[in-house]
Amino acid sequence: MGLFERYLTVWVGLAIIGGIALGSVAPDVFAAIAGLEYAHVNIVIALLIWLMIFPMMVQIDFSSIKDVGKKPKGLVLTLVINWLIKPFTMALLGWLFFKGLFADWVDPQTASEYIAGMILLGVAPCTAMVFVWSQLTKGDANYTLVQVSINDIIMIFAFAPIAGFLLGVTDITVPWDTLLLSVVLYVLIPLLAGAFTRQKLDKANDHSRLNSFLATMKPWSIVGLLATVVLLFGFQAETILQRPEAILLIAIPLLIQTYSIFAIAYWAAKRMQLPHNVAAPACMIGTSNFFELAVAVAVSLFGLHSGAALATVVGVLVEVPVMLSLVWFANRTRHWFGPVNASSEQSK
Repeated sequence: MGLFERYLTVWVGLAIIGGIALGSVAPDVFAAIAGLEYAHVNIVIALLIWLMIFPMMVQIDFSSIKDVGKKPKGLVLTLVINWLIKPFTMALLGWLFFKGLFADWVDPQTASEYIAGMILLGVAPCTAMVFVWSQLTKGDANYTLVQVSINDIIMIFAFAPIAGFLLGVTDITVPWDTLLLSVVLYVLIPLLAGAFTRQKLDKANDHSRLNSFLATMKPWSIVGLLATVVLLFGFQAETILQRPEAILLIAIPLLIQTYSIFAIAYWAAKRMQLPHNVAAPACMIGTSNFFELAVAVAVSLFGLHSGAALATVVGVLVEVPVMLSLVWFANRTRHWFGPVNASSEQSK
C-alpha cells in the first residue's frame, strides 16, 4: 500500500478543508465552474472523474472471466452481498435515519438527497481499492480479479435499474435519461476504453508497458480525486459552515452499514467454509464502495450543491479508515477459516 492509499483519509480531509476555505473566499469562481454543464453533466467534474476511473479500468483483465467456474462459492457470496443485500440495506438505513431518527435535524428535501447519496454508494461495488484490501489480507489475487471483472460487467446492466428502483421507492424523482447517461459515461465507456488500452499495451502479456502506463497515470488519478473533493466542498462551503453537523449525521449510518455488511459477509463466508484467501477479499468487495462512480452520478442527478453529492463524498472520508480496521480484523481472525490446501481451494 502506497503513501497515498495508506493516508487517503488525511488527504481527503485536507482537500475538504481546502475546498471549504476556497469556497468561502472565492464563491464566484466556484459558481462559474458550476455553470459549465452540458446535458446535466458538469464538464469539469466529468473530466476529473475520468482521471480517477480510467486507470482503475485499465487494471481489469476481462480474460480472467474464463476462470469464473473455479471456486464459485466466493463469487456467489460477493454477488449476493453486492446486488441482493447491500443496496437495499443502505436504502433502509438512509430512510430510517433521515426520515426517522434525524428528521428533526434535517429538512425533508435535504434528507431525501442524503438518502439518495447513500443509495448511490450502496449500488456501486468497489472496483479499484479492493485490490489493495485483497493484498493486505493475503488474498488470492487472481480470484479477486475474477470477482471485480464480473462485478463491473453486472454494473453496466444492474446499476441504473436498482438505483432507479430504490430512489423511486424512497419517493425521490428519478430522471432516467440522466441516470442512464451517467452509466454510459462513467461505467460503460471507461470499461471499454480501459479494456482497449490494456489490450494495446499488454500484447506481449509481460505487463511491463502496462505497469509503466499505470505508474504514469496514478498521480493524475490522485489529482482527479482530490480536485473533485475540493470542488464539491467548495460548492457547498456555505451550507457546511452553517451546519457542520451534517458530516457527522451522514457518517453515522454509513459506518453502521459498512460494519454490518462485513459482519454478514464474513459470517456467511465462514459458514460456506471458504478458504481465508478467498473469503477475505470477497467480504471486502461486498463491503467497500465505488465512491468515484457514486460521486459522479450524484452530481449528474442532483447537482453539485446537493446533499446527495455531499453524502457520496463523506463516503470517501469514512471508507478508508473503516476498511483498514476490517483488514486488521480479517488478518487477526485468519485461523477461523482453517488451513488452505489445493484440494479445498478447487472445491470452493
